[in-house]
Amino acid sequence: MDIDEPTTAKSTALLTDHYELTMLRAALADGVASNRAVFEVFARELPPGRPYGVAAGLERVLDAITAFRFTSEQIEFLQANEVVDARTARYLRTFRFGGDISAYPEGEAYQPGSPVLTVDGSFGECVLLETLVLSILNHDSAIAAAASRMVVAAGGRTLIEMGARRTHEDAAIAAARAAYLVGFDATSDLAAGLRYGVPTAGTVAHSFVLAHRDEQAAFASQVAALGTDTTVLVDSYDVPAAIAKAVRVAGTRLGAIRLDSGDIAAQARAARMQLDALGATTTRIVASGDLDEFRIADLADAPVDAYGVGTSLVTGSGHPTAGFIYKLVAIADGPDADAPLRPVAKRSEGKATTGGRKVAYRSFDETGHADGEQLVTDAMTAEAKGTRLRALQVPAMVAGRVVHRPSLDEIRMHHRDVLVEIGP
Repeated sequence: MDIDEPTTAKSTALLTDHYELTMLRAALADGVASNRAVFEVFARELPPGRPYGVAAGLERVLDAITAFRFTSEQIEFLQANEVVDARTARYLRTFRFGGDISAYPEGEAYQPGSPVLTVDGSFGECVLLETLVLSILNHDSAIAAAASRMVVAAGGRTLIEMGARRTHEDAAIAAARAAYLVGFDATSDLAAGLRYGVPTAGTVAHSFVLAHRDEQAAFASQVAALGTDTTVLVDSYDVPAAIAKAVRVAGTRLGAIRLDSGDIAAQARAARMQLDALGATTTRIVASGDLDEFRIADLADAPVDAYGVGTSLVTGSGHPTAGFIYKLVAIADGPDADAPLRPVAKRSEGKATTGGRKVAYRSFDETGHADGEQLVTDAMTAEAKGTRLRALQVPAMVAGRVVHRPSLDEIRMHHRDVLVEIGP
């Protein structure tokens, strides 16, 4: 059966490390490439102070694996640089992942050692996916974990992701998606809106204000173009004076003001008093400017209605990677379909792993609150254990076909439910 060849632009096959191809080359030569293998993705530890991680990026992983097919140009490049030999080149020409993937659904919380993703297939096909899988899950899960903490700190107030100018252009799109999945309300990144349907928001920067002869002219221009429900930036010069001008131009139905510098808490309190005194009681206050989960928590008592978060979010709030690793945990000693799997594990100091495929459950106390995560090497049921358990992995790909694709709204709802489970 012929396999349609993807274009180089669409293929993800070279988003990988050199050594994955050389391992495949050797494994094809000695026969191990055909043996069934199980790899698991997990983190050895969480960042200090983080009670949980958040799984994100699964949909992007599944799409990337589906597109993991080698073009003629790519294979010629690999042969010309002596990365692969003729045997490996023949293997790659018809390569398409045909194994199974189970995973924590996006928005699920995980702990150190949790099998966030399990890949089951031949050693040859599984070994090729390491870098691709890790690059997506490490980035998206780091963003989701930071964003989830900001959502909790915000306490129901609006959150807008504004980090596109602080990271790689493609990473910005993925970051906007990851933030939205755990509760952010919108993004400034239009590409994320088009690609994933994330709501977009934004009005003007300081340059717009500075481009006009004075603030009142800038506000008048903005309101004329965007309507009175717009958000005006009031900290270019003098905040109280700017608020007075904005209300004079837009009236008491002005949508919002944005504070982007200085002592946000003090300015927000003063601004609220001034707006109320002017009759603009429904005008919202938006805070931005190097916010993270800690500064958002500090603003809990301030009259701030929404937060714009940029740099801290797209850098994982100090932890730009989730620390995931991709490790072989079981392999068959022959190519037969019924060959038993043999657990394998590293024993190196500081990097030891636990052999055997794991199944993960969250356990609950009598009140329904999560009290731990259990890993077992064989499938089990809550009835067999005699306690309250919820299986944490779901089938995501079966025989190379995607079988799990929830909507963004379904993922957001799942994460909200997870926070209730594990919350204080």
